[in-house]
Amino acid sequence: MSDRPPRDPDALRRYIAELLASGLETETEPMPRTEREFAEILDQLRALDPEDVRGRLVIAGFLDHPYGPEQQRCQECIYYLVHRRWCDIPEISLPCEPDWWCRLWRI
Repeated sequence: MSDRPPRDPDALRRYIAELLASGLETETEPMPRTEREFAEILDQLRALDPEDVRGRLVIAGFLDHPYGPEQQRCQECIYYLVHRRWCDIPEISLPCEPDWWCRLWRI
C-alpha cells in the first residue's frame, strides 16, 4: 500500500477498506457524549495534514463494520451522503461504505 492516498473516490474507498481490513487500530472510545467532546475530536482532526487519511481514520475511530449493541453504521448517520457513499463531516471528508462506522456517528 502506498503512503500517498489515491485521489479518485472509488480508489480511495478501496484504499481505506484495505487499511481497515489489515487491522488498523482506531480510537473507537471514548464516544463523544457532549458537544464539547465532539468538538475536541474535530480539533484533533483539523490539526492533521489533509493527506493524512490514516490519521483521520484513527482519530475518528473508523471501523469496517457496524458498532455497538445497536449496530450503528454510517448509513444511518446524519453526515452520510448515501448517493456518494461519503462522510460529509468536513474534518473527515472521506468515502465510506454504508456498513462502516466512526465514533462521530450521529442520528
